[in-house]
Amino acid sequence: MIDLSHLRGKTIAVLGLGKSGLASVKALVNGGAIVWAWDDNAESRGQLEAFGLAPINLAECDWTEPDMLVISPGIPSTFPTPHPAAEKARRAGKPIICDVELLCTALPDVPSIAITGTNGKSTTTALTAHILSNAGIKTQAGGNLGNPALGFDPADPDDCFVLELSSYQLELLHDASFDACGLLNITPDHLDRHGGMDGYIGAKRRVFARNKGPKWAVISVDDDPCARMAVELAREGGRRVIEVSVHKPAPHGIYVENGWLIDDLSGAQARIMDLVTVAHMPGVHNWQNIAFAYALCRARGVVASKIIEGIMTFPGLAHRQERLGMADGVTFVNDSKATNAEATAKALSAYRDIYWILGGKPKEGGIDGLQAFYPQIKKAYLIGTAADAFAETLGNDLPWQKCETLDRANAAAFLDAKEDIQSRAVDMPVVLLSPACASFDQFKSFEARGDAFRDLFNALAHAGQEKP
Repeated sequence: MIDLSHLRGKTIAVLGLGKSGLASVKALVNGGAIVWAWDDNAESRGQLEAFGLAPINLAECDWTEPDMLVISPGIPSTFPTPHPAAEKARRAGKPIICDVELLCTALPDVPSIAITGTNGKSTTTALTAHILSNAGIKTQAGGNLGNPALGFDPADPDDCFVLELSSYQLELLHDASFDACGLLNITPDHLDRHGGMDGYIGAKRRVFARNKGPKWAVISVDDDPCARMAVELAREGGRRVIEVSVHKPAPHGIYVENGWLIDDLSGAQARIMDLVTVAHMPGVHNWQNIAFAYALCRARGVVASKIIEGIMTFPGLAHRQERLGMADGVTFVNDSKATNAEATAKALSAYRDIYWILGGKPKEGGIDGLQAFYPQIKKAYLIGTAADAFAETLGNDLPWQKCETLDRANAAAFLDAKEDIQSRAVDMPVVLLSPACASFDQFKSFEARGDAFRDLFNALAHAGQEKP
């Protein structure tokens, strides 16, 4: 646990008692701080008993006493409507921060890598941490992914923190700085939380706010907002700006050309590895993840051979194009994390002969924009509350079947794929769960949905093993 004893005796308010909030409470209490904590959910407030604390309603308390507000990033502090406690803290002139700020200011001498972007940041974070650990660097990964920041173990200057940061977290950072920062991409997302696209871009740019000195700013130039930001960062000076592209050469940067990862950091245009051979990370979007992880690990001083070794041994992330295995010649891929059309597009682009399971609680835009992938899809299997709307969108452009539930969809897709194998209509069919929807109509989380899909596959695979 991170030592926050420099806050001993100070009154710290904590709003939101999820995973990061509880880790903050624990670290603050252990550090000797006076903790005022609250969650709007009564059941969550009950968890404070384990710390010997009684809940204090931060929307009604005297804000002359707390020194700062540590807020869960999921709770609005500005747009669309700030939580009443955040508004009172702001009016009282108190800093509003998140747990990542406390981590970075408590251990400023520990090298840190920050990774953000609309898509791909979780995979890139996990891959970067895996490569560093494989290279012998004691590494801890977390933030928006996995471990909350204040749940990390104490660390030394020879170690490394790898942090996935959301736009929600970035807008709550004031003094935190990072030795290397990666911004993978920017496309419209969470616009209501940032007052529009300009606010969202501004939040992402904050990852570079204190990234000065002998530090690296690794940024994509494959979308317009990032490309413009790369130019601005170069004009600012004071840091090494490394451009990354999977579509064109990036002079003195890292790029992909004809499927090869190219390292041009020293102007040598060195061919590092053939990305087509990285079968466990298919698709151009994963090439971008690999290119960023490569650049960020180079920033930490890891040699190319060790980075390649780490890439090839990376096990991947659960629920993100997770290859579950094969049953009766049919491959099953769990992409439950794809909760919007853009994320689903990444998976659809990576496979052929797809038996696509989709649906759930729909998001704005539905599955618009996925028509280019229809030729790769044999049939769609619709589940959840989005089924009727998705059926209307697909129309006559693609065969589809309403299945209502995941188990029915999985059974129907498996049966159709096996029949198509027998008729030689396909060679390598893929049953792909990539819902393009939130899970909350039938599951408590995308993880629960993915776990259910894995259980269904395991049952099919086990049944196949028992055949005479």
